[in-house]
Amino acid sequence: MDHTLALPLLIGLVGLALAFDFLNGLHDAANAIATVVATRLLSPVVAVLFAASGNFIAYWFVGLHVAETVGKGIVDADAITPAVVFGALVGAMFWNVVTWLKGIPSSSSHALIGGLLGAGMMHGGFGVVESSGTTKTVVAIFLSPMIGFVIAMVLMLLTSWLFKGTSPRGSTTVFKALHLFSSAAYSISHGGNDAQKTMGIIAVLLYSTGHLEGGFHVPEWVVLSCYTAIALGTLSGGWKIIKTMGSKLTKLNHHSGFCASTAGSIVVFGASAMGIPVSTTHAITGSVVGTGAARRASAVRWSVASRVIVAWFITIPASAIVGAIFYLLTRAF
Repeated sequence: MDHTLALPLLIGLVGLALAFDFLNGLHDAANAIATVVATRLLSPVVAVLFAASGNFIAYWFVGLHVAETVGKGIVDADAITPAVVFGALVGAMFWNVVTWLKGIPSSSSHALIGGLLGAGMMHGGFGVVESSGTTKTVVAIFLSPMIGFVIAMVLMLLTSWLFKGTSPRGSTTVFKALHLFSSAAYSISHGGNDAQKTMGIIAVLLYSTGHLEGGFHVPEWVVLSCYTAIALGTLSGGWKIIKTMGSKLTKLNHHSGFCASTAGSIVVFGASAMGIPVSTTHAITGSVVGTGAARRASAVRWSVASRVIVAWFITIPASAIVGAIFYLLTRAF
């Protein structure tokens, strides 16, 4: 490939990928701060600053296993072309915008995976799909919210027992501090997992166009650019989804907020360590529902939860279809 001719296209696609990363932060801001906003622990403005800082700080805490999975573990890296990357990004961004406008906390991660699969298969057929990375990603769709649900429920029951002799005022003081700490941890885990999906896309784009020397890897400038983009997106808010996560699923307090954020952090940090591009949305939603169910089943607004679950199931197919369509549009030019 003539690298001189490819450079303008390359710059445009890297910019589009960073725009997706920004949109990811905007769309998923609620994941980390919904509980602290709903409980009035932090004001919305302070909360988004807090979460954005956590997103960027992930640079020093989280490895690049997820970026490697997205870059070469979903679709064969040698089958990736600029048109495939374009289709994947547009498919994912389209789905993100639709669900953001509707206030539905769907998964930016799986929207990107769906877009990549749709565009990749339209380009090279089913044979380009890497079964190992795709399988563990799809399995995580179902396991991550269930694991978050169980951990949050256990934490609620355990901490309720541990603090049963403490005065309400004393326990509230303790849980305020713990809630803030757990929210910070979740912000770091969110940035560490979600920003890496974009890193993987940019890295495989560089690899496929011959701009990455020394085999597939994620350059330092890509890492820093992606963490910056997702942090700036988080700063922009995402208030509709914050409302759904913070108040519509179940009523939260500092105790349940701490348990939900802690459970979500455990799920996402664990997935990142295993290189799984898990949905931070799924993890925290399952955790929030788990805190409500620990009190009583009626504490959860199951109608809202079921609407969210439906969005989870259709995210990959919907974004895959859009990704495939936009890939085909590139072939017309």
